Amino acid sequence: MKIAILGAGNMGLSFSKSFLKYELIRRQDLHLIIRNPSKISKLSEEFPGSKISTFEEIKELDADLIIIAVKPQDFQNVAENISFSLKENQMILSIMAGIKIQKIQKLLNHPLVVRAMPNSPTLLGMGITGYTSADGISFSQIINIERLLNSTGRSVYLEDEDLLDGVTALSGSGPAYFYYIIDAMIKAGIEMGIEENLSKLFVKQTMLGAYHLINNSDKNLEELISDVASKGGTTEAALKTFEDSHFKEILKNGILNAEKRAKELNG
Repeated sequence: MKIAILGAGNMGLSFSKSFLKYELIRRQDLHLIIRNPSKISKLSEEFPGSKISTFEEIKELDADLIIIAVKPQDFQNVAENISFSLKENQMILSIMAGIKIQKIQKLLNHPLVVRAMPNSPTLLGMGITGYTSADGISFSQIINIERLLNSTGRSVYLEDEDLLDGVTALSGSGPAYFYYIIDAMIKAGIEMGIEENLSKLFVKQTMLGAYHLINNSDKNLEELISDVASKGGTTEAALKTFEDSHFKEILKNGILNAEKRAKELNG
């Protein structure tokens, strides 16, 4: 399979690295297409043997799969200024937030579109991607796409495209929510007199341990919380503050606003 990545930013490059790592494609069959020519030299060192081009240079695109990884706000401009024609059998995989399949089909005048929403842990092969496809795409084509997506972590096929905006808000943006909470915990540690690196160690190891407990326990989240929060203890004091501040509601509303923004990006 020959793959071209239109907009080789962080997510596009993390996909490229995963495909190469698991030998799903050969280096010479990867084509990275970027906007900024000053990045060509660095990318050539990072991806030896692969083709690196700018948008303006592409007059014809020899690829079985074209991954669109530009910012959603830039997509219309990119689509209107593409100087190559898509071939009938070329597949499009969009990893842009918010832009619906119908709009991609219309702007590119091309029916074969799969839309996916990955998240940043794909950089480590530990991401999760929700994806869906346009009508007319065969089962074997979907399986080929899923094989690629699974090299970056896990993937889940969704029948209902509308759910992808929720996936964008939940897992696409999700890592930032955890970083935000972790940052607050580390800063609380520093305020209590714990040295910064030590505070980071305590918080990160706590997060890691909590993750494994969730994965390996038969208990639900309420039971796991109850195990830590003894009556009249320190954890209960913290949780009461969270409840009094409506922290859970604030977090939920933030995620719902992320979904709302994803819907707005389709224009």
